[in-house]
Amino acid sequence: MVKAIGIDPGTKSMDVFGFDDVTNEILIDKAIPRDEVTKKPSIVLDVIKKIEKKYGKIDAIVGPSGYGLPLMRASEASDSDIKEATFITQKDLDLRLKIVGLRELMFLMKRANDLNIWFGPGVIHLLTVPEYRKANKIDMGTADKVFSAVLGVKNQAELYDMDYSETSFILLEIGFGYTAAMGVENGKIVEGTGGTTGGIGYMGMGAMDGELAYALANTIEFSKLDLFGGGAVSVSGLDPRTTSIEDFVRLSKTSEQVKMAYEAFMESIIRDTYALLPSVKKPREILLSGRFTRIDDFVKDLKQRLANHLSDLGINAKTRPLRRKAKNVKEAAEGASIMANGIANGKYSKLIDIMELKNSSGSIFDHIHLEKDVINGIRDKFTR
Repeated sequence: MVKAIGIDPGTKSMDVFGFDDVTNEILIDKAIPRDEVTKKPSIVLDVIKKIEKKYGKIDAIVGPSGYGLPLMRASEASDSDIKEATFITQKDLDLRLKIVGLRELMFLMKRANDLNIWFGPGVIHLLTVPEYRKANKIDMGTADKVFSAVLGVKNQAELYDMDYSETSFILLEIGFGYTAAMGVENGKIVEGTGGTTGGIGYMGMGAMDGELAYALANTIEFSKLDLFGGGAVSVSGLDPRTTSIEDFVRLSKTSEQVKMAYEAFMESIIRDTYALLPSVKKPREILLSGRFTRIDDFVKDLKQRLANHLSDLGINAKTRPLRRKAKNVKEAAEGASIMANGIANGKYSKLIDIMELKNSSGSIFDHIHLEKDVINGIRDKFTR
């Protein structure tokens, strides 16, 4: 019997999911508002300790790790490792952005010797992704995107009664903050497009025009906060603090400006899918995850558009939302719990082996091809 817990940082909530792999009992399915975690990161550990008190020792926990680290116990992560996985400037530290709360939680997890907590890799750490695809990349998909792909492999293998090594899909994660895409072939992640390297997201603008980056760098003191602006909701003119994502989808049918933003959003998701086709030429399925995939009208629109585009290429991949057991948390938390189960040699240990997650290595800054002084400057600024 293995009891495992996974944690997804999320933009709006930090999600905690756990299960027992013999009884399949769900131990926890809880979403904690991210603002609460930013104010008091220790509440996440308090939740886990309450679960241990109720169900007994948790065998493994996969915690949030930002841009990711090579798979390691939290207790073995160095201070520099944690700073790199959550790299931000002093200004952003002072502003106390949400990533600051995540960083503080990771430090608390490092010191929580009574809990078997692990930090997981981002896509860029995976040896299953060819080196040439990593050139000048940092964000190919944060650790939580890897968690979602883990759930995707489990889901597809079980649905079609196939071996994990036979799975093949493109996973589109369409969240409140960003849109990301993962490519899986033969049960391994082979490509990824992160929220800041792909198309426009709901909050974030995605990949930035280099000339716009130049203009911003010479106009403002650039902040990570700026990466959360310029997305579809900004284009729509709506206020995300007062307008729900359901309202955004609904208003796209009646408001010309919102419709324009919705079209930009939809087309960007299609482009992200196309971008992964050189790596996953004939995906069996297009899997969907994230907050937007809870909206029926949105899913219906996206499925129709993907079918039209992919059929023109002779690709008959079915598009569907990921199946999940959780009712309150997102797919990444459930995927992280499966990863934790595999780490603890539970029933999903073969899945983790097939995906080669234990072979992850390196730094998110290893693949920058610029002058050495520039690269060294980046490392010094963000890891010391």
